[in-house]
Amino acid sequence: MKLLFDQNVSPSLVGHLSDVFPGSAHVFGLNLSKASDVTIWLYARDNDFLLVSKDADFVELTMLRGFPPKVLWLRIGNCVTHDIELLIRANYAAIEDLSNDPERGVLALFRKGPSN
Repeated sequence: MKLLFDQNVSPSLVGHLSDVFPGSAHVFGLNLSKASDVTIWLYARDNDFLLVSKDADFVELTMLRGFPPKVLWLRIGNCVTHDIELLIRANYAAIEDLSNDPERGVLALFRKGPSN
């Protein structure tokens, strides 16, 4: 299971999560930072990546075109990279379930608030 991080999340996540998601990449490292969403979506599909983004754009593409690629949608607002890393690590099992589930194409992850 490898992740392709969209430009709206830090490229450093590739290294921070390499122990649990080896082979992951960021659009910057693949010279896709200025590519259209469709181009990135197709790259993820053709190279067996699960897309990770804060935007709904890839969710919408997956709803229109199907999957793969599957999408990990970070519904967390502004936060530091460490918080995103912790959120992804804490949800490893759910991400693995998404990857293996032939019926699901999107997993939304939410950051717990102060009252949760």
